[in-house]
Amino acid sequence: MQAPAWFRLSGRWAVIPMMLIVAGCASTPGGDPRDPWESYNRSMSKFNDAVDDAVMKPVATAYKTVLPTPVRTGVGNFFGNLSDVWSFVNNVLQGKAEGSLHSFWRVVINTSIGIGGIFDPATEMRLERHREDFGQTLGRWGAPPGPYLVLPILGPSTFRDSVALPVDFYGQPLGHTDNIRLRNSLTALGAVDVRARLLDVGNILDAAALDPYTFKREAFLQKRRNDVYDGNPPGDEERYDLEEGEPGAAKAPAASASQAQ
Repeated sequence: MQAPAWFRLSGRWAVIPMMLIVAGCASTPGGDPRDPWESYNRSMSKFNDAVDDAVMKPVATAYKTVLPTPVRTGVGNFFGNLSDVWSFVNNVLQGKAEGSLHSFWRVVINTSIGIGGIFDPATEMRLERHREDFGQTLGRWGAPPGPYLVLPILGPSTFRDSVALPVDFYGQPLGHTDNIRLRNSLTALGAVDVRARLLDVGNILDAAALDPYTFKREAFLQKRRNDVYDGNPPGDEERYDLEEGEPGAAKAPAASASQAQ
């Protein structure tokens, strides 16, 4: 019997982290211990940037130019409502009562009163959006992030988040859409909408960062750490940019930063 389409796709994503273990032989000596595959990651970042410049950025620019703000807001609300469904599940898995309740009622209210999520009356009712994914759930229960890595097209990630990708894909409502053409169209629309909202941020980054790769890596790792700890990470995080013996410095040069969430 043939495996379901979502399982076959999930299996392909699960192979990526295994492939990157093999790529570990190309690690950069003396580099950031959180980024042992820096040589590969930099190459993949350049590839992703080339694809973005050739495809995503022009399409996102046209999308932002052609569609009026109210329409783009409705599209963003629609996909935000879909993400709230999976956020509810992960809030429950993490034992977050407030996040679970807010996510549940956001979906109920925005799907009904908000006409399928096109409008966002839940926010006006002060029901906050608590974004959670399965990578955060794993981190919540002690799974270390593992090495930083850059995935094809998808961009920055960690080993933990990459392993969680198949579960995140299956957990999203779009993953259960049998109409493949509709699912692919909505997925593409969601990606373009997200990219359009990041156009200004990308321009600022390109102009300000001396090394965009390092800037993106640090920003991503810090954000994911804050996501896991809801903005309140432990204050005893080891620092690898300090001399041994300084407060907060790693105890040994060879210590792995993968233990930091």
